[in-house]
Amino acid sequence: MALLHFLSTISPVGLATAALALSGALGLLLGGLNWRGIGLGIGGVLFAGLFVGHWTSVAGLHLAPEMLEFVREFGLIIFVFTIGIQVGPGFFASLQRAGLQFNLIAAAIVLLGVATTVALHFIADIPVPALVGLMSGAVTNTPGLGAATQVLKDAGIPSEVISEASLGYAVAYPFGILGILLTMIAVRQVLAIRIEREEADFEAARAKGGTKELPALNVVVRNPNLEGLELGEVPDLYDQGVVVSRLKRGEVLMHPLRSMALHMGDVLHLVGPADKLHAMVLILGEEVDVSLTSTKGTQLSWQRVAVTAQKALGKHIRDLGLEERSVSISRVTRAGTQLPVEPDLALQFGDILTVVGAPRRYRGGETAFWRSDEKPGSGAVFRRLLRHPSRRDPRLDPDRLSGPARAFETGSGGGGPLVAAILLSRIGFLGPFVFFMPPVANHALRELGIVLFLSAVGLKAGGQFVQTLIHGPGLTWMLYGMVITLVPLMIVGFVARVVYRVNYLSLSGVLAGSMTDPPALAFANGMSGSAAASVGYASVYPLVMCMRILAPQIIVLLLL
Repeated sequence: MALLHFLSTISPVGLATAALALSGALGLLLGGLNWRGIGLGIGGVLFAGLFVGHWTSVAGLHLAPEMLEFVREFGLIIFVFTIGIQVGPGFFASLQRAGLQFNLIAAAIVLLGVATTVALHFIADIPVPALVGLMSGAVTNTPGLGAATQVLKDAGIPSEVISEASLGYAVAYPFGILGILLTMIAVRQVLAIRIEREEADFEAARAKGGTKELPALNVVVRNPNLEGLELGEVPDLYDQGVVVSRLKRGEVLMHPLRSMALHMGDVLHLVGPADKLHAMVLILGEEVDVSLTSTKGTQLSWQRVAVTAQKALGKHIRDLGLEERSVSISRVTRAGTQLPVEPDLALQFGDILTVVGAPRRYRGGETAFWRSDEKPGSGAVFRRLLRHPSRRDPRLDPDRLSGPARAFETGSGGGGPLVAAILLSRIGFLGPFVFFMPPVANHALRELGIVLFLSAVGLKAGGQFVQTLIHGPGLTWMLYGMVITLVPLMIVGFVARVVYRVNYLSLSGVLAGSMTDPPALAFANGMSGSAAASVGYASVYPLVMCMRILAPQIIVLLLL
């Protein structure tokens, strides 16, 4: 009682701050608990918020609603924008080549899920706020919940009704995690799939398609015709995607230049496509099992750099003048895929280059890729241009809108930041602004944003959660959530495997990606040491994330 009396003397803003901190801390602890890789993950923050919100309501404590609303929207903007920055560079690339089939499968799951959700609305007369919350929880997609709550708010729905979206998300979320795992198990057991065969088929397909990580090998020069010949004059070297990144002569490891003369017994470290490497072995001599990867204690060093400088964008490797700096590029990674290093390869923003050379030469080479005085870009500037009232017809002012017209506005927490981030990350730079965010910084801001958002949402809905679950339609909503989870996954999963013969391991990654569910990916990876599931997941993640965020807005537009 003394504690309760003390808490009642604290201002609503102070109580809200303490409740947000407590919800975030407890939620991260709860989300960290798992069984065989399966757990609530970041969703634990929502359940912690519901718990804290319930007990503050029972105790009669008042949390400042204005502060909770600000924190909710602020966290959502950060979260959605960082997602857009993350997926933007690979968004369009994921729709090409082998990723096209995976994305069609994932898009079919999303669209069938939307159709199932709309059908349940007409069959069971589920309120629209609860409906979009159920869909987001059933597919374990937290950004979808954020888009749902924001679009409902923009449509003028009262906050006590909007909280139904959070309640629907909470009751559907646990089975959303289990449903994807059950689908993977069902497809495997019903179709009697052998994991070993799937692994072999996947590796064979990757090797044939040239999508495997670029291999490397060491070759000792045995061909007497090459004695004294310059590296640049060796047939097919450099111009066929094969790069010499290191040269060992005797006990000295050095950086190879095209003008350097070859001698018998030199050992070259080659990187490139497997078929080209085999051809170079036939030309040079024979492959040897000698390690040239360690540069410790030598005059040679390597470093990974990101292409961000404007003057490097669009330039071919041959035009960078790296030879004069005694620097060479051994690998180029673009959107998670390693590309053969060819002189005519044009650099794009965000390419990751493995640069090899003498350490003292790096300062001259750095300026070709990044500048120390570059200023970080601000997507908020572009987002504000998208939404600023003075840029629009005054008849479309948010205060004058209601219903579907206002619901489909891009919104600060829905499509607006996402579209802006994707476009900016795709553009790469705009004048002096460079729109690049290091992965570590992106991850930190994304986690901060989602913790703030889920804590605020849970606190606002916590007072109604127990009542809805026990005495209200909570259990019925849970059943509807199961239907939204299983129907699209089961139908598309079996069709993709039986009709289109999609590799099971890749299909498992696509199913996990269609739900943007990391625990499901961990489960898929646990079945095999192959990279198939991870490749499938990464291929569909950008498109699916965008579709999951936009889907609730479309449903509200159609049904509200």
